[in-house]
Amino acid sequence: MSGAATNPEMKTALAALDRFSRDVLAAAGVDTQSLDAATRAMLHGSRLGVDSHGVRLLDHYVSVFEGGRLNKRPDPRFERTFSGFGRLDADNGHGALGAYLGMTHATALAEEAGIGAVSICNSSHFGPAGAYALAAADNGYIGIAFCNSDSFVRLHEGAEKFHGTNPIAMAVPVRGQSPWLLDMATSAIPYNRVQLYRSLGQHLPEATASDGEGRDTLDSEAVEMLAPLGGAFGFKGAGLAGMVEIFSAVLSGMKLSHEILPMGGPDKATHRHMGAFTMAIRPDAAVDRDTFEAGMARYVEGLRASAAREGGRVMAPGDREWAVAREREACGVPLDPETRTAFVRMSQRYGVELPWSQ
Repeated sequence: MSGAATNPEMKTALAALDRFSRDVLAAAGVDTQSLDAATRAMLHGSRLGVDSHGVRLLDHYVSVFEGGRLNKRPDPRFERTFSGFGRLDADNGHGALGAYLGMTHATALAEEAGIGAVSICNSSHFGPAGAYALAAADNGYIGIAFCNSDSFVRLHEGAEKFHGTNPIAMAVPVRGQSPWLLDMATSAIPYNRVQLYRSLGQHLPEATASDGEGRDTLDSEAVEMLAPLGGAFGFKGAGLAGMVEIFSAVLSGMKLSHEILPMGGPDKATHRHMGAFTMAIRPDAAVDRDTFEAGMARYVEGLRASAAREGGRVMAPGDREWAVAREREACGVPLDPETRTAFVRMSQRYGVELPWSQ
């Protein structure tokens, strides 16, 4: 194995990771629209420091494309059902393709109706929810995205898996600045972060995961389920997860979290029939554009100027991610050992040049 593949200090340029992902997926027979969406979503995660949903997912995505779970050449179809509402059948393609298309249709609906919402059916794991909310904010809309996922989070006081990590994302444009960006799991942490901590040999934060009896554990190897967001007040996280479940699964007619096949297998051939939900709001449907922009500017300025407790720093949602993005755009992305090993394996299998010098 290349020494670069095991060097924990090595960083890889975003452009090289983008190229490698596209080349590998193309070599695996994935069509252009799907590899574009999957790569765009993964690079969003890696660029903003959401490494659990970044390029470390490439190996998994290749395996489910090859296994047949994901359609390599889907034919997504959109149906407008009301003036501001529509339904997208993602044709069992990559979840990022369905989510990006869903948000594109949602913004088109919002352009006319002021608000647009799209229920997505026959989808799959869509990665970083913030990527799709941001797609709306980059075009001047408020974007919101939800997706349920396979059961891995216990209920508050529960001792078995029930909800998925069920993320919530919202992005809002801010004049002259990067968007206000919230991207959060309704579990204390996402399961991909458990895998990342396991790869790095690190202990988990407290009150984030449980063993098979529902007892808290810091050992990533002992994790059987995640805790809902909120610690001692986990009913709040469980309630938010239920909200996402309703938007994503009930409104799309798709499977509930406890009915979805596990993301990690062993069955990588059967479609998972997951749902998702995207929404776009045109700000000037509520107030004129100048009033909206002035209000957002006052809000984020006041938030950042708010007094911090000793040793702390007050930040707006997205501030940490945008700071990471600037650093990674200049210096590259760190890849954990497991991901680097997977990249070497994919390079050899598909005859694709690695994204680092050997």
